[in-house]
Amino acid sequence: MSVIAETTVAARARPPRRHYLNVNYGVRSWLLTVDHKRIALLYLVSVTLFFFLGGAAAVMFRLELLTPQSDLFEAETYNKLFTLHGLVMIFFFLIPAIPAVLGNFLVPLMIGARDLAFPKLNLLSWYVFIIGGIFTLIAAIMGGVDTGWTFYTPYSSTYSNSYVALTVTGAFITGFSSILTGLNFIVTIHKMRAPGMTWLRLPLFIWSHYATSLIMVLGTPVLAISLVLVALERLFQFGIFDPRYGGDPVLFQHLFWFYSHPAVYIMILPAMGVVSEIVPCFSRKRIFGYTFIAFSSLAIAILGFFVWGHHLFVSSQSVYAGLVFSFLSMLVAIPSAIKVFNWTATLYKGSIVYRTPLFYALGFIGLFTIGGLTGIFVATLPIDVHVHDTYFIVAHFHYIMVGGTIMGYLGGLHFWWPKITGKLYPEGWARFSALVIFVGFNLTFFPQFILGYLGMPRRYAAYPDEFQVLNVMSSAGASILGIGYLIPLIYFFWSMRYGPYAGANPWDARGLEWTTASPPPTDNFDYKPRVSQSAYAYEEEQKVG
Repeated sequence: MSVIAETTVAARARPPRRHYLNVNYGVRSWLLTVDHKRIALLYLVSVTLFFFLGGAAAVMFRLELLTPQSDLFEAETYNKLFTLHGLVMIFFFLIPAIPAVLGNFLVPLMIGARDLAFPKLNLLSWYVFIIGGIFTLIAAIMGGVDTGWTFYTPYSSTYSNSYVALTVTGAFITGFSSILTGLNFIVTIHKMRAPGMTWLRLPLFIWSHYATSLIMVLGTPVLAISLVLVALERLFQFGIFDPRYGGDPVLFQHLFWFYSHPAVYIMILPAMGVVSEIVPCFSRKRIFGYTFIAFSSLAIAILGFFVWGHHLFVSSQSVYAGLVFSFLSMLVAIPSAIKVFNWTATLYKGSIVYRTPLFYALGFIGLFTIGGLTGIFVATLPIDVHVHDTYFIVAHFHYIMVGGTIMGYLGGLHFWWPKITGKLYPEGWARFSALVIFVGFNLTFFPQFILGYLGMPRRYAAYPDEFQVLNVMSSAGASILGIGYLIPLIYFFWSMRYGPYAGANPWDARGLEWTTASPPPTDNFDYKPRVSQSAYAYEEEQKVG
């Protein structure tokens, strides 16, 4: 049966009488739930609120950059706005979005488990996330922090007059949420797979979350310790980072980037897992090079811990160390290139079905490729010295994080929305929003590559007159991008009330999550699933015992 016919049939299907959304009503039942699917929705609401908060800060400083003069905000206020934007978007949206929302919902379903290994720990991770967010928001309300999201010392630990200690406390607390989630995923994937679900039958979404979880568990404690040291030096003048007390400011950069560059892969690896599910589904083909894609996720996680030094090319690091880190940074690009090549090979001569999730996946591939290639530029010593701390870095980072992570996140939401809610969304509006986001994103950030190459530094509220045209283009693109992000919010709400019923498998996809009802029952499956074939058997009928 074709996907179109399947979707038509699914639209007439009725949802199960009892499912995870209607078993228990009331706020208490949600706030005390240990159902991984409900916890995923709690995260969905939370990260959506943080996303629009961070986006509001971006709107304000993009308005400032419409004119060369600093005429809308004072420089200190501008610093607090871009710091708030970075903090909220990275620690409270980009890092948790896919693992905490889609990962929480799908990992047990994809491996045939009833729940995650530690359901109460899963709920605790959400509460820890919220508590960390509250600390950060209180700091913002009381006056904010002006250090940038990187908290570079000794400015953050000694000189800044803003609420650094309160802010790093929020980030410190939130880190435990990542650790608990990663630990839960690792144990679940190891111990709770359905009979027949061997390692080489795991969906690539699971492989990407397994690799991400390793980074969360191994890397996040390093950031937590670094932030504690910043707070201690700020509160008690310990000589850790401030040279006046015998400290070394570059030490903080080593500690911070040892986590924060792998954190880039915490953000992007789950999005890669989403694309690895969407592409074969809408190509109607088995994924090309399954083993290479699976192990490239582990390679990215491992190599990601060895490239932090390319952030220190201009920070007193020796040329020889810089050459080593430059080589390693280019090496880590190889596993990413393998994924892009294999996705493209899967699409080649496939029976392509153009649906909204595929539009987001194609947008991810294009934008991530641009971000990855410019990453090779900034991993090269002489080029990085020229573009360091310019808008070239801002553009590169956003092509990876926004062009990659958010396109993957939205693609995943559109792909699994029928499974999460049991409802279909309006396909026309969904395609339109994907196009608006793609156009708005490129209009926002591509001019910043040019600005950076021409020498415009980031983190400044004022700039030379000759850069105004490109900044106006960027701010105009940001307004289009914002509209593109609002449209899905509207039609997702609409679909929950008015959308046609989706049925169990509206995409005719493969995988255990599509063999259960939509929305799934509380225990996920009415029977114990058994797996007897690969995860992407699109050339044959799906067989689940």
